[in-house]
Amino acid sequence: MSILPQLIINSIIAGATYTLITLGFNLAYGTTKFLNAVHGSLAAVAGYIVFFLGRSFGLSIVPSAALGIFGASVLGVVIWRLVFRPLRHRGASPAVLFLSSLGVFTMIQAVLAILFTSQFQQLGNVGSPRYEFFGAVITKPQVIIILAGIFIFATLFILLNKTMFGKAVKAIADDEEVARIIGIQTDSVTTLVFAISSGIAGLAGILIGIDIGIQPTMGLWVFLEGAISAIVGGIGNIYGGVLGSFLLGFAENFGIWKISGAWKPAIAFGILIVFLTLRPKGIVRN
Repeated sequence: MSILPQLIINSIIAGATYTLITLGFNLAYGTTKFLNAVHGSLAAVAGYIVFFLGRSFGLSIVPSAALGIFGASVLGVVIWRLVFRPLRHRGASPAVLFLSSLGVFTMIQAVLAILFTSQFQQLGNVGSPRYEFFGAVITKPQVIIILAGIFIFATLFILLNKTMFGKAVKAIADDEEVARIIGIQTDSVTTLVFAISSGIAGLAGILIGIDIGIQPTMGLWVFLEGAISAIVGGIGNIYGGVLGSFLLGFAENFGIWKISGAWKPAIAFGILIVFLTLRPKGIVRN
């Protein structure tokens, strides 16, 4: 049996997973203009909320996931209000904001490790249904990841292009000072953007946890894959983020076809270096 169909399916699954991560990442970057490492830790927080509610209260996956997404969204807004917004108002550079996000990221990771240990935890049912598709196997959680990626992208497309909120987001992304002068409540819009992007990060973390499990350190992987996909596709552009996500997904899976899976991170960073050298603004430049 040819391994090609499975490689294609695995690449699509990876691309959809990275899309979920990158959509929220790029949405927040568009209005704040800094790389937010906390985005990765919020994915881990949502996963552990689901784990805690299921283990302690026997709550099923759907209400647990809803609460996990809500919890990630609220935590994201709290961090924005208490850390990032005050720093921006004081004129902090993107580098300072990024370093502060690394500090918050490290704190959250440490708290998760203290509360839940560093042990790997499985959210979903290991024996979940498996489907065969043109000789390739795909599980139910992976199908949900693909559908969720399509749904979130379509929702953001409508939100950004068909609503007044979307126009406000684009105006702030274009020039925040001008947006403020013409009457847009930039603080309120950016706070809502942070809530949405944090919720998307939470959804990504939960679906990843159902598919492959969770660990306190998963936030680093989520952040790096999201940041690389965003930069390759076009930082701050959700459409470019999707292209970057699938490019990365296909490159990683086909790249490790003949070599060890340990090279997967090297492939991702190799692609990043190539784009930073030859096309630093990414696939979609605007």
